[in-house]
Amino acid sequence: MTCFEHLPTVRTDYDAMAQAYAAFIGDAFTGSPLNHVLVQAFADLVQQSGGGTVADVGCGPGHVTAYLRDRGVDAFGIDLSPQLIAAAREANPDLRFDVGDMGALDIATGSLAGVLANYSIIHTPPDVLPALLGELSRVLAPGGHLLVSFQALADTEGTAEAFDHKVSPAWRYSADHVLSLLRQTGVEEVARLTIAPREDPVRGFPQTHVLTRKAPA
Repeated sequence: MTCFEHLPTVRTDYDAMAQAYAAFIGDAFTGSPLNHVLVQAFADLVQQSGGGTVADVGCGPGHVTAYLRDRGVDAFGIDLSPQLIAAAREANPDLRFDVGDMGALDIATGSLAGVLANYSIIHTPPDVLPALLGELSRVLAPGGHLLVSFQALADTEGTAEAFDHKVSPAWRYSADHVLSLLRQTGVEEVARLTIAPREDPVRGFPQTHVLTRKAPA
């Protein structure tokens, strides 16, 4: 599977579910404090490092973009689904939202203070993941921060496993595997939070949030 073959399926699946998805995902995010612990830390670090523009890639209906805005971050959102972008614009008319592919960002190299990918790498097939993470690193300025969240593997020996996502085909990843790929792009771990499997009432998966920083120039 190439970098592009999975995209029409993901776009079509989320367009079809956009209204239902937008109706619950914001409350699910704000109602689970552990899911935004590192989002708050990410926002603080971006501002302590001098501020700048942040991209919320795979932003869906814009709930995390708005969370960052409310914490003083200059954030905008990007999503593959035109219907989700329409929902994001309607809910947050003061924010910028663009239709786009997070694996081929129309953003200048080294121009962003931060990138956030909140459960948006999960629809990326394992063979495409290295290129996707490389793209997220490409747009980061030296010293910029990247926060990636995803359903994780409990088995530290594995790297990836498909699972039955309700909207579109998805994979969960080993945190060590994701970090290994990021290190190859010049991005290093700052902190990670892994939420215990028993805290996931739907599938019993660990949830991992990895906060990283691009090497200074």
